[in-house]
Amino acid sequence: MSDRILVERIAVFAYHGLLAEEARIGQRFYISLDCSLDLGPAGRSDDVSQTVSYADLTRIVIAIATERRFALIEALAEAIAGEVLDGFPRIESVDVRVDKPSAPVPAVIDGVAIVVTRRRPPAAA
Repeated sequence: MSDRILVERIAVFAYHGLLAEEARIGQRFYISLDCSLDLGPAGRSDDVSQTVSYADLTRIVIAIATERRFALIEALAEAIAGEVLDGFPRIESVDVRVDKPSAPVPAVIDGVAIVVTRRRPPAAA
């Protein structure tokens, strides 16, 4: 599917990371979604019930990122991807990007990021 809903750089302050300082002090994260789905029905009907609300997607990201703690941003992304696919049957696949701009790396970097891509299993024939 080439149609997509993009929700980019949702900023959250959370406590993810391996180090005790990350759990205690916290830091900023940016989370982005790239959801593949057929937007044709919504485009033709101008009916929000034929699409997925980016406000609802944003709420899920914020809830998972701020109400739970993960040692790895990979696990954070996995939880978000699973919830998006479980909660929105119209979405065929989702890319979740988690940016960690203040990663405790002993180098001068702009940040680190991971991207996970998860697809809905094919329907049984």
